[in-house]
Amino acid sequence: MPATTKTAMTTATFRLPPELKARVDNLAKMTRRSPSSFYSQLVEEHIGELEEVYRCLAIREGIKAGTIKTYTTEEVENELGL
Repeated sequence: MPATTKTAMTTATFRLPPELKARVDNLAKMTRRSPSSFYSQLVEEHIGELEEVYRCLAIREGIKAGTIKTYTTEEVENELGL
């Protein structure tokens, strides 16, 4: 029998609207999985998207504030000799 590796887990507490909790609970019941497995899956699959959105927002704010320099297409082409 192959060895299984266990990943260390920690507990997170957060609030949900009752409708969302009911949906996760129903899905868990239908699939005979724990609600926490769905919360973990949702976070794991979508955290990257949220990180990217907030990175983009930070860049946009940096551009607006003048702390991040931007370049025109012409400047880039000239720099690259295109």
